[in-house]
Amino acid sequence: MTEKNDKPLPLKGVTVIALEQAIAAPLCTRQLAEQGARVIKVERPGTGDFARAYDDRVNGLSSHFVWVNRSKESLTLNLKSAAAQEILHRLLAEADILVQNLAPGATARMGLSFEQLHQQYPQLIVCDISGYGEGGPYQDKKAYDLLIQSESGFLSVTGTPDAGGMVKAGCSVADIAAGMYASNAILSALLLRARTEEGAHIDVSMLESLVEWMGYPLYYSYDGAQPPARAGASHATIYPYGSFPVGDGKTVMLGLQNDREWRAFCEQVLKYPELAQDPRYRDNPRRSENREELAARIAEVFAGMTLEEVICRLDKAGIANAVVNDMAHVWHHPQLTARDRWLDVATPVGSIPALKAPGLYFPEAVSGVPAVGEHKAAILQQLGYSPDRIDQFERDGVI
Repeated sequence: MTEKNDKPLPLKGVTVIALEQAIAAPLCTRQLAEQGARVIKVERPGTGDFARAYDDRVNGLSSHFVWVNRSKESLTLNLKSAAAQEILHRLLAEADILVQNLAPGATARMGLSFEQLHQQYPQLIVCDISGYGEGGPYQDKKAYDLLIQSESGFLSVTGTPDAGGMVKAGCSVADIAAGMYASNAILSALLLRARTEEGAHIDVSMLESLVEWMGYPLYYSYDGAQPPARAGASHATIYPYGSFPVGDGKTVMLGLQNDREWRAFCEQVLKYPELAQDPRYRDNPRRSENREELAARIAEVFAGMTLEEVICRLDKAGIANAVVNDMAHVWHHPQLTARDRWLDVATPVGSIPALKAPGLYFPEAVSGVPAVGEHKAAILQQLGYSPDRIDQFERDGVI
């Protein structure tokens, strides 16, 4: 990476210890790393984070792992051993933040709960990420993304209207939500610590994170009202909104937000201005109630046009629209290319492209995807361990 940036790194000098696995916590700490924090990822000796074995689609590496684990250092520790616990506490004594999403209760059993750590390291910020949070009847339940999509009500409004039409999101939305809320909370805790000189306990649950995202369907069904129906790629309450077939066999996505856009759509796109005055479609509630017959009218017009022609009319009328890209097209999306949003990062098997962090971007904070335990010798030497002692740790299975 030759790109330079003269902005100061906002988290330079901040050290994060990450007892992390899977997606939520690793995504959180990657955000911190790429704002300048030093993130030391603690992994199991030999195998490392189990997400390393999810698949082998990136030149033999896991697609999930390379996504959320660049810009970190990897240290392997067998946390069941006393020697590894000593190493971990040496790290914590110099750290600013501990992030963990191990199995429920695992850190408490190791003496690493916030209450235990706060007595030893009063300025340490401890962020626990879990499926359901601390306390309550679900505290000890295992949680995976699909299960949280189910518990949060996400699956009840996502999918197609037919029987058995529930569909999970195609990416890990519950993990992503929790990871992003956690990184945001950590930044707030750092600001608070600058005023109080006290660490903080952050307890982020995947359930609460995704339920927050469910605010619209929750309030739409407030006080026993009928919840929004599953609408596939359409909108449950706004119409026309969603996917529409086009004459060349392709699909266009479009969305109308108000009656002014509806009139423009009828006049400039459909070329049926009288449709705007039809009482069946005069406002959004009526259009939504009569969506099947309206969909047929739209499909009839679009059937005689190519995707390019439809999009041209929609753009001229100021109607929001999009094409349905697959992953191959996203890799080469013209907007991402024009805005220079890709960079190259190193991995143990060679360089791969990666999307630059949205928002503030600090290229000098971005580094490669680490191999398992890649930085263990350097980290332990910085902690004062001699090469002979490090070799002994290796022989004893500590690291």
